[in-house]
Amino acid sequence: MSLQDRSPADQDAPAPLRIDVVSDVMCPWCIIGYRQLASALEATGTDYELHWHPFELNPNMPAEGQNLREHLVEKYGVTPEQSEQNRAQMTKIGADLGFDFRFDPEMRMHNTFAAHQLLHWAETQDRKDDLKQALFTAHFTHHRDLSDTRVLAEIAGEIGLDRDEALAVLEDQRFADTVREAQHFWHSQGIQSVPAVVFDQKHLVSGAQGIENFTGILGQLAQMRQA
Repeated sequence: MSLQDRSPADQDAPAPLRIDVVSDVMCPWCIIGYRQLASALEATGTDYELHWHPFELNPNMPAEGQNLREHLVEKYGVTPEQSEQNRAQMTKIGADLGFDFRFDPEMRMHNTFAAHQLLHWAETQDRKDDLKQALFTAHFTHHRDLSDTRVLAEIAGEIGLDRDEALAVLEDQRFADTVREAQHFWHSQGIQSVPAVVFDQKHLVSGAQGIENFTGILGQLAQMRQA
């Protein structure tokens, strides 16, 4: 519907709240933060449009990946005890939000550059959010290798996208430059960790804030937009 086709009341209504979410499907707090935000959006009845953007937690990760526990010790200095506590905490929070984390000792961290390329392709078919959710589940619930192009193509097929086209997209790297440009843009905006949520292209909120905090943020934004 064009602006000319809208009624005067519609034309006076504010545009949907734009929400840009920078994230990586290897990041557990990204799916937690998203689920918290989604609950707050539903509770407040906010009219919004959401846009996912790429971020690689480990752009230099080799093809074979790395054991998750070893990776956390090496990158963050997390002890085995801290790792267990963190996993238990995330599992409980995830369950409360309807997401099934199934951590195990053999779980691996993988590079996600190919996954982000596939997500960009899915966006051209208005299925980016569907694929994003499927990738989170594939990694954290089913421990599938998201650096494997055939696995990625299979996941695309499972949600109704063309598996053969998905594989072709990944093999010819047609969106590699586009994804790199998007990553560079968000890095240039100061995004160094995820999840990073930008409201109305000017209000940055970092991390999984919790449903209550996201609800409060949405309320403040609604007041600002009506002022």
